[in-house]
Amino acid sequence: MPTLLQGEYREGVVTLRERPTGIVDGRVRVLLLPEHDPTSAPRMLRFGKYRGERMSKLEDFREAEWHGREGLGD
Repeated sequence: MPTLLQGEYREGVVTLRERPTGIVDGRVRVLLLPEHDPTSAPRMLRFGKYRGERMSKLEDFREAEWHGREGLGD
C-alpha cells in the first residue's frame, strides 16, 4: 500500500521527517512543492469570475471551503 511521508529537498538531497513503519524497501516518487513566495499575488475566487447562466452565490464558495479533516494534518 502506498505511504505518504513528509520531507524536505535542499541542494539535491531529500530528507524524510519520519521513518515509514512496516516498509523495508520500496520505490519512491517525489512531488516537489515549492516554498510559498510572499511576492506572488494571491489568487482568489471572486463573484462573477465564471459567467454563465447562473452567477456565483455565497453558498457556492462555502461548499468549496476546506475545513480540514481529522488525520490529514494542517
